[in-house]
Amino acid sequence: MRERVRRVSSLFITAPLLCMVGLSLFLGLLYGQRDLTILSFLVFAVVGGLRLWASASFFRLHGHQALDRHKVFPGEEVSFEARLENSKFLPVWLELRVSLEGLRHASRRNGTELTGETGLLWYQAAGFQWELTAERRGVHQVGPLSIASGDLFGFFPKEKEIPGSSLEVIVYPRLVPLGNLSMPKRDFFGTPGDESPVKDPVYILGTTDYHQGRPAKYIHWKASARHHRLQEKVFEPSRQEKVLLVVDVGGFTEEGAAGEPFERMLEVVASLAVQLDRRGCPVGLLTNGSFAGEGKGFLHVARNSASVPDILEVLARLQPTPRSSVVQVVDAVLPLSWGVSCAYFAFAENPGTHATVERLKRLRVPVTFFTLQKIGDMTNGMSGYHLSDQGTAAEAGAGEAASA
Repeated sequence: MRERVRRVSSLFITAPLLCMVGLSLFLGLLYGQRDLTILSFLVFAVVGGLRLWASASFFRLHGHQALDRHKVFPGEEVSFEARLENSKFLPVWLELRVSLEGLRHASRRNGTELTGETGLLWYQAAGFQWELTAERRGVHQVGPLSIASGDLFGFFPKEKEIPGSSLEVIVYPRLVPLGNLSMPKRDFFGTPGDESPVKDPVYILGTTDYHQGRPAKYIHWKASARHHRLQEKVFEPSRQEKVLLVVDVGGFTEEGAAGEPFERMLEVVASLAVQLDRRGCPVGLLTNGSFAGEGKGFLHVARNSASVPDILEVLARLQPTPRSSVVQVVDAVLPLSWGVSCAYFAFAENPGTHATVERLKRLRVPVTFFTLQKIGDMTNGMSGYHLSDQGTAAEAGAGEAASA
C-alpha cells in the first residue's frame, strides 16, 4: 500500500499546545504540583496512544472489490461492490474513495469518484455497493481503492492506496440499426447445398450422425469417440459471405475527426459484424490502429461463439492513431484469409487507400467501401457506401451507394 498522512486540524494536537503541556509538566515537576503533573501526563499519554492507534489502524485491514460483469454496451449498468474487513481487535473508522473513469453513478453528477464512510469494530466487515452506468466506448478503470483510517477521534488519519486494485470495464461500441447491406459472395466449388459435388473442407459447421453410404473421409473420428457412435462432418455452403472487416484509422487524427466521426464509424463496424454473424456469415477483423491496453490487429475470419465478442473488444480498445499503414497489414495477413470479401472502413480517400485498393485487386478480393467523406474514383468498379457526416449513426448505416 502507498501511504499518505492526512492530518485533521485540532487545537488538541497543535504543536504550540503540546509545547505548553510540556512546559506545564516541567513546572509541575519542578514545584511539586501533583494535579498539574498528572494532567500533563494524561494529555501526552492520550496523544501518544492516539498516534499508536492510527499507526496500527491499517494492520490486518483488507479491501476487496468486484464487478458483476466487465464487458457492456453504452447505457448498460454494472454493479460494483467494495468490501472492507477489520481482522484485528482494534476498532477503526474508515473512509473509502474509488476513482471513476468513463462510468457514472446516478448520485454523483461529476462521475469522478465514489465515497463511503463507516466504522468497524473488532473482526467486523462492511460492504459498499454502487450501480454504475457506462457512458462511452472504451476501456475504463474503476479504482484504485483509496482507504483513509486512523484513531476514532480522527486526530491522526492516514490514507493508503491499494496497488493493483483497479478493475477494467470494456465498453463496446453502440449498436445501431443498419439497412440490408449485402456483401459479395465467393463461389469456390459450384452450387451451394448438399448436392454440391465438392465440399468446402475449410469451414466445418459441426457434426451429425453418420449416414450409411456417405464417404468415410467425412467421418469425424474424435467426435465419434466422444459420442460413442459414428459422427460425420457438416460443412458450410461453398458459396457464402466470408467477410473481413478492414478498419483504416489513418486520416482521423490529421483531419480532426478523432472524436464523434471516429465513434460513429466504429458503431457501424460493430453493427455490421453483429448483423453478419446473425446471418450465419464467418467474420473477421483487420486494423492498423493502436490499442488501449492489449489488442490484436488481426482476427481470423471465423464463425464461433467467440468471434463477435472478440471483434467488439478490439473495437472497444481501438484508438484513432495508426501504428502502421493499412497496406502493410494487408500484405502481412490477408493471404492467410483465403476466399474472403472485404468491408473497408476509412475516413476518406488518401494514398494509403489507393495502395490498398491496388493490392486487393491483385489478390482478387471484392471490396465494399464505407467512408465518412464522399467516395471519388478510387473504387474503380468496387461498391461503396458514404457514411453521412450530418445524419445519425443509424442513418449512416443505410448509407448511399457510391458510383463506381
